[in-house]
Amino acid sequence: MNLPVLQRLHNRSFDEIAVGDSASIERTVTAADLQLFAALSGDFNPQHLDAGFAASTHFHGVVAHGMFGGALISAVLGTRLPGPGTIYLGQTLKFVAPVRIGDVLRVRVTVKAREATHRRVTLDCLCLNQHGQAVIEGEAQVIAPQERIEWQAGQLPEVRLSEGGGGLARLLAAARPLGAIKVAVVHPCDAVSLGAALDGREAGLIEPVLVAPRARVEAVAAAAGLSLAGLRIEDVAHSHAAAARAAELAGQGEVQALMKGSLHTDELMGAVLDAAAGLRTERRASHCFLMQTPAYPRPFIITDAALNIAPTLAHKADIVRNAIELAHAIGVTRPKVAILAAVETVNAQMPATLDAAALCKMADRGQIAGAELDGPLAFDNAVSIAAARIKGIESNVAGQADVLVVPDLESGNMLAKQLEYLGGAASAGIVLGARVPIVLTSRADGAESRIASCALAVLLAHHYRSTPP
Repeated sequence: MNLPVLQRLHNRSFDEIAVGDSASIERTVTAADLQLFAALSGDFNPQHLDAGFAASTHFHGVVAHGMFGGALISAVLGTRLPGPGTIYLGQTLKFVAPVRIGDVLRVRVTVKAREATHRRVTLDCLCLNQHGQAVIEGEAQVIAPQERIEWQAGQLPEVRLSEGGGGLARLLAAARPLGAIKVAVVHPCDAVSLGAALDGREAGLIEPVLVAPRARVEAVAAAAGLSLAGLRIEDVAHSHAAAARAAELAGQGEVQALMKGSLHTDELMGAVLDAAAGLRTERRASHCFLMQTPAYPRPFIITDAALNIAPTLAHKADIVRNAIELAHAIGVTRPKVAILAAVETVNAQMPATLDAAALCKMADRGQIAGAELDGPLAFDNAVSIAAARIKGIESNVAGQADVLVVPDLESGNMLAKQLEYLGGAASAGIVLGARVPIVLTSRADGAESRIASCALAVLLAHHYRSTPP
C-alpha cells in the first residue's frame, strides 16, 4: 500500500486558535487499511478481517476497528488543528454506527473551548460517512503548541501487505494430518531453544525428547516460566554427551528427527556423522532454507547456507540432490533448480560457472534425477522472467526457480539473510543427507520460523518412510 506524500505541514499556535475553528480530513476505508491496523495493533478480531465470520454477526459483514476511526481523529489533531507540536491529553469516543469497507469518512475536529493558563484546547470530534451519518462522536483535550511550526515532510515508507503467515499455514496444513513425530532436542539449555521445542509441541508437530543435563534444563525452564510437564528428559553430563545420545536415539529409531539446542552446529553434526551412530548415508549432509518473500510468487529453497563452506563439484551434486528431495517432500514433483553464479555464461576463470555447467550435464546423463536444472544463472535471471528475456536466455528454469543453489556458504548465508531482513522473507531451515532430518534453529529465529522448521521435519520424516535416504 502506498502512503501519500505529505506536503508542508504548519500548525496553529494557541494564540491563533479560536472557538469554532475546525479542520478535517477525508479517507476511504479499504480492506488493506484494516489488515494493516490489525497487524500494527495486534487486534485480529475476525469481525474486522474475515468476511465469512463477519457475515454471521449482527453487523452482517466486516466492520472497521473502532480505534481505526480514533487514529484518524489523532491524524487531524496532529497534522491540521492544532497540528505539529500538539500534545494529546485525553480523548472520549462514542461509536454510533459501524464503519464498513468502502465507506468514505470525513473526520472533523472543532474547537469547543480554550484555557490560556496551560494552553489547553478542547475539541469536538466527529466522523461522518458518505451518507452524512455520524459514525463516531467524541471530545479531545490537547495542549496547543506555543510557537508556530512549519515542517516539510518527506515520502512516507511504502508498506506492502503480504500473506504473512500464509506460507506457515500451508506447511501446517500439510504436516499436522501426518501426526506428531518424536524429536530429540539436543542440549536445549537456554530459553530460546527450550521455547522452540515447546512451540513445536504446542503446534502439534513434535513430541520433544530433551537430551541435556536435567538440572540445567529445569533451571532454564523455571527462570523462563516454561513448563516441562509430560516431557521425557534424557539426563546427560554435557553438550557433547547430549549430541552423542541424541544421535544414538535416532540411530535406534526411538526418535524420527533431531533438533539443535544451545550447542554448536559442528558439535551436533560431528555426532550425527560419527559412524557409530548409524545415521550417515551415501550423500553429504547439507542445509536448506525454505523461504517465501512477498516479491516472489512461490516458496523456494536456498542451499547450502549453513554447513558446507566451500563445496566441491561432488559436494554440490549431493547438495542439489538433497534440495530436490526436500522439494519432493513439500509437494513439488519436478522442481526447477537454478545453479547460481555471478554471470549466466560459462567462464573458465569463474569456477562457479564451470560447476554449474557440469551439474547440468550430470542431470542430462541421469546422475542427478527428479528435477530440471539450468545454470549458470545470475540471481536476476533465476527469479525474473523479464531479466532472462532481456538477456536472451531461453530456459524453463529461468525466472521460475524452485531451488537456488549458491556457489558457497558465504554467498548463501548472505543471500538468505538479505532476503529475510530486507526482503521480508519468512524462512524455515532443515538439514538433509542423514537418515533423519535435523532442525537447525538460530537464536535470532522467530516462533513462526521455528514452527515452520518443525513442520519441514515432519514432512521429511514421513517422506523417508516411503523413500529412505
